[in-house]
Amino acid sequence: MLDPTLNVTETKPAPSDEETREALGEAADAFQKLDPAETSAVSEKMANSLKALAAASAEKRATAESALLSGLKLRLQQIRSSLHPERVSLDNLPKELAEDWIAKDGRARVEVRPAGNQNDNETMTRFGSAVLKVAPEATGMPILIQESAKTIVRAFIYAVALALLCITVLLFIVLRSTRDVLLTLVPLLIAGIVTLELTVLFGLPLNFANIIALPLLLGVGVAFKIYYVLAWREGETNLLSSALTRAVFFSALTTATAFASLWMSNHPGTSSMGKLLSLSLLTTFVAAVLIQPILMGPPRRAKTG
Repeated sequence: MLDPTLNVTETKPAPSDEETREALGEAADAFQKLDPAETSAVSEKMANSLKALAAASAEKRATAESALLSGLKLRLQQIRSSLHPERVSLDNLPKELAEDWIAKDGRARVEVRPAGNQNDNETMTRFGSAVLKVAPEATGMPILIQESAKTIVRAFIYAVALALLCITVLLFIVLRSTRDVLLTLVPLLIAGIVTLELTVLFGLPLNFANIIALPLLLGVGVAFKIYYVLAWREGETNLLSSALTRAVFFSALTTATAFASLWMSNHPGTSSMGKLLSLSLLTTFVAAVLIQPILMGPPRRAKTG
């Protein structure tokens, strides 16, 4: 029944532009005659749109026809083709499709899918490892994702190690004391460990967005501790009640405002980055204000002046 309907022997000629304008006007009049209580303002808007299209140029009507009917024409052509199927073989496949799957020497590409949940990372990791054991040259989205993840993690491990190395070298240049360098780095490392522990406790796992914050945490965290070490070396005793602690507090508050703006983002990755940065800022501030003075102990010399 569909075949003679879609593949007719005789068709009427396409309507002229004048006939199209008349049809648009008749359709607009029909919409205006509808009961407004039942159609609200939709019928009036439709009538105005049809009248505007009827009064427009022939080029605009042709553009509207192409925008509205091109998809329909394509779908009708696809239905016509599906009503006359042919046997599919390697010989009559399109050349572009065949070359994607069969090499010139006759080797065929094989596509393998995991048996488990493809949205589960552990399933995809096991699947990728199993495939690479059989075919080390295999590629595809699961392997690309896993290898990209390894590359990102490895890169940020290098970044953290390099940041720690650079911070240590700079501290030795500025402080010129192994003990003072350790007094600066130990609270920083404690704050980092506590931050990672709290991410587990609060259900905030590391991901490929917030992992970018890890090297930044070291730079932000070491600044507060340098201030306290320098003040301690100058003989400051009441660090907790000093102007330095108030300055550190307001500095941390300013930074926390920026991190909180990331936390409020609608993007999940940006939001998780803001959460991790805010959490690390809190642990860094606590380590500088409470742990740092305990580690340093009494100042080396009494404060003068």
